[in-house]
Amino acid sequence: MNKLHLADYAVFLLYFIIVSGYGLYIYYRKKAKNSDAKDFFLAEGSLTWWAIGASLIASNISAEHFIGMSGSGFALGLAISTYEWMAAATLIIVAVFFIPVYLKNKIYTMPQFLSQRYNGTVSTIMAIFWLLVYVFVNLTSIIYLGALAIMSISGIPFEWCIAGLAIFSIVVTLGGMKVIGYTDVIQVAVLILGGLVTTYLALTLVSEHFGYGENFLRGFQLIREKAPSHFHMIFHSSNPYYRDLPGLSVLVGGMWINNLNYWGCNQYIIQRALGADLNTARSGILFAAFLKLLVPVIAVLPGIAAYVLYQNGMFQTEMVDAVGNIKPDHAYPTLLNLLPSGLKGLAFAALTAAIVASLAGKANSIATIFSLDIYKKFFHKNATEKQLVLTGRWTVIIAMLLACLVAPALRSLDQAYQFIQEYVGFISPGVLAIFLLGFFWKRTTSAAALAAALLTIPLSTLLKFLPAWTNGHFPDYPFLDRMSIVFVFLICLMILMSLLDHKSKDQPRVIQIDTTLFRFSSAFAVGSVLILGILTALYTVFW
Repeated sequence: MNKLHLADYAVFLLYFIIVSGYGLYIYYRKKAKNSDAKDFFLAEGSLTWWAIGASLIASNISAEHFIGMSGSGFALGLAISTYEWMAAATLIIVAVFFIPVYLKNKIYTMPQFLSQRYNGTVSTIMAIFWLLVYVFVNLTSIIYLGALAIMSISGIPFEWCIAGLAIFSIVVTLGGMKVIGYTDVIQVAVLILGGLVTTYLALTLVSEHFGYGENFLRGFQLIREKAPSHFHMIFHSSNPYYRDLPGLSVLVGGMWINNLNYWGCNQYIIQRALGADLNTARSGILFAAFLKLLVPVIAVLPGIAAYVLYQNGMFQTEMVDAVGNIKPDHAYPTLLNLLPSGLKGLAFAALTAAIVASLAGKANSIATIFSLDIYKKFFHKNATEKQLVLTGRWTVIIAMLLACLVAPALRSLDQAYQFIQEYVGFISPGVLAIFLLGFFWKRTTSAAALAAALLTIPLSTLLKFLPAWTNGHFPDYPFLDRMSIVFVFLICLMILMSLLDHKSKDQPRVIQIDTTLFRFSSAFAVGSVLILGILTALYTVFW
């Protein structure tokens, strides 16, 4: 039944008071002081490793995971977990090779890195690209999916859900990165606990449906027996969802481009670690990698359970739209509506925690890029710290309003998670190519970087739509393979352009790299080996 009871509201109200109260406390405490821009945008030096790790995960996990990833679990199965499990391996690479470079060169924003390494033109173009993607793809999709879920669970009108999420997120964001970082610890605890409750319920429901009583472990065995095709991580080309996850490309191709860009070159994510020292940042990132291993348990398994139940006669009306089309993204809200009073409030709070944390993190990054890389550079070069913080706060409000206006247009989507991955992937190959060569090859020229920045979206668009324009005479590549093609082309183009520019040999090394930076502690090594061992076991069992 799509409504909350008194016990649900009590649980949710407690969560809301704790998170909002802390956010407002920090906001008014800082308001009384002279706000420092670095503290507002980066929480410089004040986040512990566990706060950094929790904030990385809270900002990453949102409605697109609970709703979108469960929907993809319903449609195509455990294979969608590759985004999470490959991310755990990616985080180790980012901690070893990316973070030391940023911290050594005192990088606070990704456009700042591009300006420092290349020039202002490359920096500005990419800053504009990032702002457009963050506002009109990420922020918009998070609000849409979040509102859809809350409406499905509570019965509150869609428009009111959008408004409520936006206001709650703005309250948290206005306190700056320190508020976001430490409230994210609460958010992660709530979302993991609530997520595990929902997974337990889903597996228990499967067990009961097939006559085995309340036995969630038996429920897991049953979904493996009843939906064996949903437990393969690597798809054969004959699989109907091969275009979403094209076989070995998830291990050796486009998935690496997607993840390295997201976790290593993304203001929204990397910002959490830029205010810390190297050891703290690495420990936080490793903690996040361990948490990533858990995400499929709370986001994908409920979707597979819903699929098994649907195939066996349950949810025949809940999982279809008004004209009878199956809507995979209805899986998670449908399960939540079966939770008993009180537990439903906990799951509702978990979902809201994920949405609000992600919205707050995204909005803070939008504010950081606009304030430091657009406003200060082009509109007010002598802006004071207070003016930058004020600009950042207004940017948060305006970005959230824009996302709220655009969000209803996404109602036609079936699997929103795949939509997000594909369209963010239009910019990922160019960004990663520019950053990798900028880090590790000093001859890379600004002209080469500019070419990659300008070509990444047109090339991705061309590869996506050329098959339709040529009536199928051009191969229709899966989007992860398109990312690989564009990335390799741009890398080759950048190398060729840089080699043809004879002055590139005399370029000074602008980005300082000391190989000693890539050394890591024995504790970090043990943690990394443990994560890679778990990943090897998972892919071996579920190949």
